[in-house]
Amino acid sequence: MSSNTTYAEWIAVDWGTTHLRAWAMSGDTVKAEAFSEDGMASLTREAFEPALLRLIEPWLGAAATPVVACGMIGARQGWFEAPYVAVPAKPGELQPVQAPTDDKRLNLMIVPGLKQADPADVMRGEETQIAGFLAENKDFDGVLCLPGTHAKWVRISAEEVVSFQTCMTGEMFQLLAEQSVLRHSIAAQGDDPDAFVEAVSDTISRPEKLSQRLFNLRGENVLNALDPATARARLSGYLIGAELASTKPYWLGQEVALAGSPALTAAYEAALRSQGVEARSFDAAPLTRTGLARLHAALTESA
Repeated sequence: MSSNTTYAEWIAVDWGTTHLRAWAMSGDTVKAEAFSEDGMASLTREAFEPALLRLIEPWLGAAATPVVACGMIGARQGWFEAPYVAVPAKPGELQPVQAPTDDKRLNLMIVPGLKQADPADVMRGEETQIAGFLAENKDFDGVLCLPGTHAKWVRISAEEVVSFQTCMTGEMFQLLAEQSVLRHSIAAQGDDPDAFVEAVSDTISRPEKLSQRLFNLRGENVLNALDPATARARLSGYLIGAELASTKPYWLGQEVALAGSPALTAAYEAALRSQGVEARSFDAAPLTRTGLARLHAALTESA
C-alpha cells in the first residue's frame, strides 16, 4: 500500500469481491494509490466504511471529498445497492447513485451495473472498464471481450452496450484445477502453447465431448505420465474453446477487442487466432480508473 498526505481532489475506487483499490485523483491524474484485500466477500455491510477509511483517510480533508466507486460495493451484499441499468445503455453516461455515509468527509457515489433481460445476465464493475475503453476508442463498433473469472462478451455500437453474454470460464478453471479430481494432474503453473491451441480447436469442433475430454486429462496423467504443465494448458484450452463455441455469434465476422490481464488476453488472442480472428488487446488495469474519471467528469459538468 502506498499513500500520500496531500488532499485528493476526488477519489476513484474499484471494489471487487476479493480486493479494494483506490486512487487519489486530481482531474484524471493519479496522485497516489492504495490497495487492500478487503473485498466484498470478507466484509459485513457495517465493515465497508471502516475498510475504505483505513485505505484513504490520509487523502481526506475537512470538507467532503467526492468518491466515485464501482464494482461489488454496489451489489445487494455491498455497501449500498446501486440498481442495474438495462441495456442498451451507454456506460459513459451512467448516473452514479448517492450512498449514505457516517463520516461526513465522504461524498460517496456508486456506479450502477448493467442488466439484460433475455437471456438474463448482469455485470457489475465491467461497465466502468467499458466506459474507460470507449473513452479511448470512441469509434469502436464490434465486440469487446473482458476475460476473467466471469468472462464478458459485449456487443458495442455507437458507444452503447447493445447486448452481452457471460461465461464462467475462469471460475470453472480454478475449481477444476484446484478442487476437483484433476487437481492431482494439473500443474500450478506452466504452459504448452501447442497443446492449448489444439485443445481449443478440439472443443470448438466437438463441444459435446468436453466432459469426457476433461477426465481424459486424469487418465493420461495416471497411465501415460502426461506432463502436468501440458495438462494445465489443455484444461485452459478446453474451457476457452467451449467459451468460444458458445459465443461464436458474437465474435464471428466481427471486430474483436480484448481487455484483461496480459496473460489472459494473450491466451484468448491465441485461441481466436486459431479460428482465423485477429483481436486487439488492451490492459484492463488502467481502464477502470479511466472509466471512473470519465464518470466523475460527467458528474462535475452536470453539477
